[in-house]
Formats: sequence, C-alpha cells, structure tokens
Amino acid sequence: MIKKYKILGLDCPNCAKSLEKAINNEKSIKKAEINFVKEYLVIDSDNQELALKDAIKVASKVEPDARIMDTSKTKKYFDKNFILNSLLLCLGLVLAVLTLAIPMPKVLFWIMYISSALLIGYKTYYKAISLIFKKIVNENLLVTLSIIGAICVGKYMEGLMVIGLYSIGKLLESIALNKSKKSIEALTNIKPEFVTILVDGEQKVVSPKEVKINDIIIVKPGELVPLDTIVLEGSSSLNMQSLTGESLPVPSKKGDNVMSGSIVLDGTLTLKVTSGYENSTVSKILNLIENAQDKKSKTETVISKIAKWYTYAVMLLSAVVFGIVWLITKDVNVAVYRGLIFLVISCPCAFAISVPLSYFSGLGNASKSGILIKGSNYLDALAKVNVVAFDKTGTLTTGEFKINNVEIYNTYTKEEIIFLASLGEQYSIHPLAKAIVSENTKQLLSVNNFKEIAGEGVSFEYNDKKYFVGKKDKTLNSTVVEVFEDDEKIANIYLSDTIKDSAKQAIDSLNDNNIKTVLLSGDKEEAVKYLSTELNLSEYYANLLPEDKYKYIEEQKQNKKMIAYVGDGINDAPALTLADIGISMGINGSGASIEASDIVLVDDNPNKVNKAIKISKFTRKIVWENILLSIIIKVLFLTLGALGITGMLSAVIADVGVTLLAILNSLRALTGTKEKQLEHKYNESNA
Repeated sequence: MIKKYKILGLDCPNCAKSLEKAINNEKSIKKAEINFVKEYLVIDSDNQELALKDAIKVASKVEPDARIMDTSKTKKYFDKNFILNSLLLCLGLVLAVLTLAIPMPKVLFWIMYISSALLIGYKTYYKAISLIFKKIVNENLLVTLSIIGAICVGKYMEGLMVIGLYSIGKLLESIALNKSKKSIEALTNIKPEFVTILVDGEQKVVSPKEVKINDIIIVKPGELVPLDTIVLEGSSSLNMQSLTGESLPVPSKKGDNVMSGSIVLDGTLTLKVTSGYENSTVSKILNLIENAQDKKSKTETVISKIAKWYTYAVMLLSAVVFGIVWLITKDVNVAVYRGLIFLVISCPCAFAISVPLSYFSGLGNASKSGILIKGSNYLDALAKVNVVAFDKTGTLTTGEFKINNVEIYNTYTKEEIIFLASLGEQYSIHPLAKAIVSENTKQLLSVNNFKEIAGEGVSFEYNDKKYFVGKKDKTLNSTVVEVFEDDEKIANIYLSDTIKDSAKQAIDSLNDNNIKTVLLSGDKEEAVKYLSTELNLSEYYANLLPEDKYKYIEEQKQNKKMIAYVGDGINDAPALTLADIGISMGINGSGASIEASDIVLVDDNPNKVNKAIKISKFTRKIVWENILLSIIIKVLFLTLGALGITGMLSAVIADVGVTLLAILNSLRALTGTKEKQLEHKYNESNA
C-alpha cells in the first residue's frame, strides 16, 4: 500500500536525501521517497500505521526539525518552531557577545559560554551525534569538532564564530528555500478554474477535470483555454506567452489546434476537446516543474566534499599516532598527549571559517554587481558551466517592437503611411499596433465604421476612403503589417523585436571564454535565425514549447554537459528548474521564473551571466587556495607534532596563523575579478 504524507522543516536537498536513506533502512517500510520541493513523503508499506511511526521516529533523530503529517493539514512555512529557533539563536548570539566582552569570574564565564554555544548550535550538535549512529558524517560533525577544538586550545571567540556563522547561514538558507517553494507552488495559478461546456445546446460551467475528449466548450474574450482543443467555430488572436514566452499574439481560426493555457484576446471560440486534463499542456508544464527538482544536479560545495572524508581521516590518523607512540615509548601519557596535539593541529577552523567566508564574499561581490545568487552551492556550480542556453524574448531582446522599414507602393511618404495605419491601430491593444502608434508624429483623428476583424486586423473609413490595416497575405512574416486603401495595397510595415544593447557583448564574452551559447525560443524560425546570426550564437532552435526546451537541457545533462539556462517567463520555469544553473531576469521576469531560478539578474542585463561565471571561478580559486594552504601547513605540523618536535603551543600558533591567513585571503573574493578591465577593453574596441 502506497500513501503520501506532508513533510516540513527540511533545510536542503541533501538533508532530504539523508533522511530518505535513513527511513528506507526501516524494516516496516518497503520504499520511501521524499519530494523536497513539493514537501511530500511517499511510503510503500504493508502496515502504514507502523511505517508512519517509524518514519517519524527516524526523522526526530536524523532531522529534528522535520515534521511528518497528514496531507490535509494546513502548511505554515514559518511556524512556532521556526520562530522559537530564531529567538534562541538571537539570544545565544547576545549572550556570546556579553560573555566575551565583559570580565567575570571563571565559573560564571564557563556557564555563560557553554549556554551561548548550546543556544546557538544545539541543533547542529544533536544532528552530528545522531548521524554518527546512522553512519553519516557531514558538516554538522565538522562544525561540532571545530568548536570543541577551539575550546580545547583556548580560542573561545573563534569557536563561537564558527558555530555562529554556520547557524546564521542555515537560518537564511531556510528562509530562502521556503520562499522559493511557496513561489513555485504559485505556478498552479495557470491552472484553469472552470470551463464552459455545451450540453444539449445549453452552456454549463464545470471543473476542467470533468470534461472528456470530444466535448464541446465555449471560450470568451479574456478567458483561459482550459484544455487542449481544436477550433470548430470563430476566430481570435491568442496570447500564448505563458506557453512560448513570446509576446506576439497568434491568430487562430477554424481547424487550428489551441493549447491549454492560451488566452483568447478577441472573438468567441467554440472548441472541441482533444485531450483530457491530465494530459493537457498546462498539466505537463506543472509536472515538468515538479519532476525537474528531483533530476536537478545535487551540487555540493567544496567544503562539503572535503568535510565528508576529512573528519574520518583525522580521527583515524589520531588513533594511529596514539598507537605508534605508545608502542615506541611504552608511555601512555605521552601517547595521549601527542594524539591530542594531532587533534588540536587538525582542528578544521581554518577552512570551517574561511571557506564559507569566501563564498559569502563571492556572493556579496555578485550582489554588488546586480547578480543575486541564492546559495554558495550555485556559486560553486556556476564555475563548471560550459553551455549557456538563452530564451529570446525578454532575455536577449526587449520584448518591445519597433518599425524597421516601410515598403511603399504609391506616392505616400513614410510618415503618411504610419499616420494612416495609426488611425486604425489607435484602438487596438495588439503589440504591433502599439509599436506603430508610438512612432506616429501626427495628431490622430476619429474614424468612421471602425471594425476589428479577429485574427486579421482592423478596417475603417477616413476621408471617404476605406482602409484595412493588418494581414491578408498569410505567407508574410508574422511581424509584417499590410496597409490597404480601397482594396489596393499601399504599403507593408516591417517590425521587429529590438535586441538588448548588452546582448551582443554577453554572447561575445561567453564565446571568447569557450562557453557554448544556444538560443532556445518559441518564436518563428525566421526571427530566431535572424537573432542568432546577429549575435553570433553557436546554435539556435525555433518553434519550441516548454517541453522541448526541457528535453534539450535533459539531453545536454545526459551528455555530461554543465548547462545554465537564462529566461524570464512562466514558460521558462521548467527549464530554469532542470538546468544545473537557472538564471532569470529581475525586472521583467515573472515571479515564478525568479523563484524557480538559482540566480537573478537584477537589471535584466544578459552580460551579467559571464560576469557571474567569472566571479564564481575567482571565488572557487580562493576557496582552493585556502584549503591547500590549510592542508600544507597542517600536514607539516601534524608530522612535527607526531614526532614530538612541536608541542601544544606550536599547534595553537600554527592553527591560528593559518586561519588568519585564510580569512584575509577570503576577503579578496569581495573585491572582484578582472571583469571590469575586460569590459573596458570591449568598450574601447567597439567605440
């Protein structure tokens, strides 16, 4: 029997994986799976009551904050437990400052010091101890050993710094993750609430889930098409931006297929349903978003990878030193002392502090540049990206149209043609109409017998002449507007989506750094090819749906490519979620795309993608410098300590010294890279 439960309080995907593994070890459970984004725990068991009890018991040990409950219960992202933990952390930090700043008797000092350390990091210590019994060693044990080591050598402030920074970071991470989950759930807003169905000639409002294939439905202007359909009667312009990301409406007439999620702009459509609700385009998009999180690479920061083996190695080597010295000297006290020196020297404070500080500095550097990176793991993964895929409209282009050319077939001037076209387009909300009217320089007047022809254009009379502005020749590009006077074509107005000023530099910078650039767009072949050629992109793909973009990214990942996707619309959310790194636009980006992404470009500047990659590589370089510096010095003093050449004082000096050096080096990540010089060089060459 399979049953789904709600699970709250998990801080990260790795926490979810650790808990999932621990729950699967229970005999009462055949299989357990945790969906981190949707916050569900699915259990397969013959005895669900016992399985639930076992799962709750395991969660209380492995992840004390995790809460497993019935799916019908209301979810709160920031509940009493979260508020209590936050208050205890603040209280612990205040107590720590008082303890270190105010002279006091030794007994009182230790009472306050231990109290502050427990208040700040009690969850970390508990997890470290609990996970040891589950044969899991992670950063919780690393941080716990750090503070113990700091206390042993009298570095009380450093000990509290380690646990303080770590606990604050986990709190902020929890807030960011919960906000992202909440926003991703908001994507369900694109689900249709109702559908008007024809039953024996009468209209009836029902839920989309009740509609069957071949049922007839009615969709009026401004309404959402609830299911995949085919047009039986009527014509209209459809807003398909939520599906393709393109702002240009698509004409639809009898016999055309219409996807769910499209919005009818004008005209009433009578449609025949061609697929059930579960197989509709909207449902597929939502399913892609949910499944993408499970397929997303679980990138780890460098410190997590090293910490996994470092603690094991130190404990084992300490025991080896103790054993060898005891065998040689036959003195257990000497053996214990040298083993203790080994542990003190190997205290991981240097990279327990400097590595997070390096990432914080890198994140701060990016933030100053208008690049918001949601976590150090994304900053770390960004350095490995070798493919960057871009959406078109709103990402590399502005999404706003302008007139490129006016082809005139009589004696009218360009200004007069634009004026005549604007007389009719002044009443339209179509993006091309707005673009034409915006370039008109004459005073617009009222017209007679104005009529809007759904999916074609507008007709009207002016100065005793009949005019049509729109498209009669369907073979023309979708961004061409025809102007007719008394049934005679007098002009073609050619428009195009404007390319962002920073787009060319963005692509050039990535190409220069041997990063493959790809354009993935739902727009027509001609427009996508033109943009790709103009910007010199490596590859381009046109006429794509969200599912097609998703498949492309999936293929790249299967081919061992590290791919970043840059987009701005709701339709980009599945691709943003699946990509190793999802990058969204901060100004014009939809709320869903911003929250589904890992990085947000505050000013919508695509050139910031390359800058973010450079910052990530620079930060990762500093992280490795700190790690190697720490390891080299520690190995040297570990050897000297094991041989009895250095004592506890030397161990303390070595540890403090390397920690200070690593911290100072970490701050370099805050100052930036050579990116400014490169931008200056580019501007000079293009001046």
